[in-house]
Amino acid sequence: MKLLNSLLLVGAMMSSTALAQDKDNLKPVVDEAAKINKSAAQSQEKINKITDQIDSKLQQFKTLNKEIEGLKVYNNQLRKQIDNQQQEMTNLNDSIDEVSVIERQITPLMIRMISGLEQFVALDVPFLQQERADRIAGLKKMMDRADVSSSEKFRRVMEAYQVEMEYGKTMEAYSGMHVIDGQERDVEFLRLGRTTLIYQTRDASRQGVWNKQTGEWQPLDGSYRTQVTKGLRMAKKQLAPDLLMLPVAVTD
Repeated sequence: MKLLNSLLLVGAMMSSTALAQDKDNLKPVVDEAAKINKSAAQSQEKINKITDQIDSKLQQFKTLNKEIEGLKVYNNQLRKQIDNQQQEMTNLNDSIDEVSVIERQITPLMIRMISGLEQFVALDVPFLQQERADRIAGLKKMMDRADVSSSEKFRRVMEAYQVEMEYGKTMEAYSGMHVIDGQERDVEFLRLGRTTLIYQTRDASRQGVWNKQTGEWQPLDGSYRTQVTKGLRMAKKQLAPDLLMLPVAVTD
């Protein structure tokens, strides 16, 4: 019995010694496992950070892709606009070339128009002679000016033609000087379109009419005095329009 107890005690001691030895032997393994776990945790943390970075970069990539798609659409639209602008520039250059050709052609035309207008006034009924002569002189002077565009020159030439056209449709009274029997007298002129031009002295004692066929002034019978006076008042808006008995043309 004592021997058995001794054996059990020896066995227990041997077991305790073995466990202590196993523990000593396992400690490096446990420590290494702890290191591995720690390293694995650190690696997992790095992986998580990398994953977050990848997700962020991926989101940025998607955002950039959307911006690129938008820029492509915008660039395509700009390209169309640029193409249209280039076409407009081409058309504009063509128009400028055409304008240059027209300008070279229109200047001689305007000069001929002014010359023709001058001849017309010289042959026309001699009313407002100074005013009409000054208008033509102004047109001639304007043609030599470089600071006036061709379009403005043409507009003013056409305006002068329009004024001359209006004379044929209007009634007018104006004052002026006229030579009667070699003496310059202050008279009033009455113009009825281009059909009749009559003068009357201030005291209404003398009247005369322009004879288109002879191109000269011809005395007018005193029987027309009342009608001439009436016509002058009508032209001045002092009387309402009414029928006038006046000569249209006087011939020999």
